[in-house]
Amino acid sequence: MTTPNAVPTASPAAPRSPKKIPIALKLAYTAFAALLIPVYLTHYGPTNFLYFCDQAVLLTLVGIWIESPLLISLCAVGILAPQVLWIVDFLGTAVGAPITGMTDYMFDASKPLLLRALSGFHGWLPLLLVFLVARLGYDRRALPIWSAMAVVTLLVCFFAMPSPQPDAGLLPVNINYVWGFSDAVAQSWMPAWSWLATMLVGLPALLFLPTHCVLRRVMPTAPGAEALA
Repeated sequence: MTTPNAVPTASPAAPRSPKKIPIALKLAYTAFAALLIPVYLTHYGPTNFLYFCDQAVLLTLVGIWIESPLLISLCAVGILAPQVLWIVDFLGTAVGAPITGMTDYMFDASKPLLLRALSGFHGWLPLLLVFLVARLGYDRRALPIWSAMAVVTLLVCFFAMPSPQPDAGLLPVNINYVWGFSDAVAQSWMPAWSWLATMLVGLPALLFLPTHCVLRRVMPTAPGAEALA
């Protein structure tokens, strides 16, 4: 029987889950993004953010602050493999043995040094994403979501963005290599539509899916994603 004058006891508040990403890292990344975004918009224009790597910069900026496993996983599954290729090509170009030529611009003295320095994020962002996924866990929804985003982006880049041009300057052309690996001239190995079809099928199958499988195997599963296939 309840005593009339009894004061109900307040239930203890649920403890807040501790933050998994150091605030210093969040601030450092934000400072980098605060420099890169306006510089890129000024020199390259907004279409430059159609590049997968630049999309990852923006998604990581949001994901790192709200500590979203999904946003970070999207970036990881989407750019880890391509960025490894970028790093290999950069190192090869540095010693005179380029692999694809995709990093030639990093050694082009006619391009502003600040832009080339900022583009160095291609080398360290993959490492940061590995660290963030290890902290937050891998969300398996990343593969289908990023693959769908990539298909839409590739179609936009092929049909609506400029093709390779030898005198493009800083204008973003051949975004995401939908015309081949050169920004000066389109590839001639196959018809343009065949190259695009290869990209649409090959990127999800040969880059995103293997990365997804590795992340599923070696990284912790994001909270709430345990039931996902």
